[in-house]
Amino acid sequence: MRHPENMSVLEERIKALRKGASALSVTSNDTRKNALEKMAEAILRRKAEIVAANEEDIAKAKESGIPSSILNRLKFTDDKIASAVKGLRELIFLPDPVGKVREARELDDGFILKKVTFPIGVIAMIFEARPDALVQIAGLALRSGNAVVLKGGKEAEKTNRVLVSIIGDATESVVNASWIFGIESHADVDAILKMEKDIDLIIPRGSNKFVSYVMDHTHIPVIGHSDGICSVYVDKDACVDMAVRIAVDSKVQYPAACNAAETILVHRDIAPSFLPALSDAFRKHGVVVHADEESLRYMPDAIPATEEDYCTEYLALECAIKTVGSIEEAIDHIAEHGSHHTDSIVTSSESSKSLFFQAVDSADVFCNCSTRFADGFRFGLGAEVGISTSKIHARGPVGLDGLMTTKWLLSGHGEIVADYTGANGRSFTHKEIENA
Repeated sequence: MRHPENMSVLEERIKALRKGASALSVTSNDTRKNALEKMAEAILRRKAEIVAANEEDIAKAKESGIPSSILNRLKFTDDKIASAVKGLRELIFLPDPVGKVREARELDDGFILKKVTFPIGVIAMIFEARPDALVQIAGLALRSGNAVVLKGGKEAEKTNRVLVSIIGDATESVVNASWIFGIESHADVDAILKMEKDIDLIIPRGSNKFVSYVMDHTHIPVIGHSDGICSVYVDKDACVDMAVRIAVDSKVQYPAACNAAETILVHRDIAPSFLPALSDAFRKHGVVVHADEESLRYMPDAIPATEEDYCTEYLALECAIKTVGSIEEAIDHIAEHGSHHTDSIVTSSESSKSLFFQAVDSADVFCNCSTRFADGFRFGLGAEVGISTSKIHARGPVGLDGLMTTKWLLSGHGEIVADYTGANGRSFTHKEIENA
């Protein structure tokens, strides 16, 4: 990572990334795979440096009294490092995302048009204090042939700085390009927001306020999500045991994640059997519950809920619960209070599942499973740079495919438009080509 420096120097570094992105976009699949392996090896070889830097960040964070949810994300333990390296090596075995043929069409005999995938170019990622996320993002950028500007949360400053240095050192000679660069200051963020000629895409992760700030201060395309207010709706036809397991996993398995459930909606007919069982399970895990008046009848340990509780992303062992009279009421609640991230229904009714799938306008809509499955790695996308609640370009977990754009390639034999113009002009065949 870099210390604040003269803006002209920042601009020079970003322009170097533009050249690096161009060079990286034409590297072979094997070259990028080799670079990923070098990256994985270097992280393991220099793990002691990473851990030492992370311990400094953790000590400073504890002194400042940061919330436990941020502290948990900040910790880059041996297990997290091993998992990050495993993720890089799994990326190696995924198909090359560059040059995939999306469409192929014959315009005329031997006159062939193809739409193929191509790297976006230079991507700026602004994300929370999660060193493991930095490794995932860098790996996805490299595998997809994109250069990347990284701005992690200030709490992970030293860890991020070491990681960017290790990754750059390990890969630059392999891909023959400068493709990764870290920034640290808010001034640098404000500067890159104005670099629409050199940065192709910004992916911010954080609060609604921050994401809105990015969108309001740049002409660069932005994709991403802010809050992860995810819900689990327990339908009247749900299996109680299954519903408890899913609700507990959605909330407890990793409460600091954006795909953890923050609201449990319960059909009135199943509340008398489900809510006491959920209350017992949540009590064992230390979950603080904010419940509406009807739910409080079955959850004596709960706190009376306010309207604000249903719009809160707790990112901790805490959640809101509400009893509803119908699936339609649950869907309306999600539309009003949710963040279009991930919502799940627990039901044995195919009609309820179908209605929920059709009516809930979220990036990820599940049935009979935990919201925690909303993840690029679990989807088989090769990890993710984030989960997008946008409806343009990429939606849901943004993996390799979400970091690609397309270009049209047209191969002819001297064809000119005049030949296809007028009453006697040639006709286009427009014949689709399979398996091009």
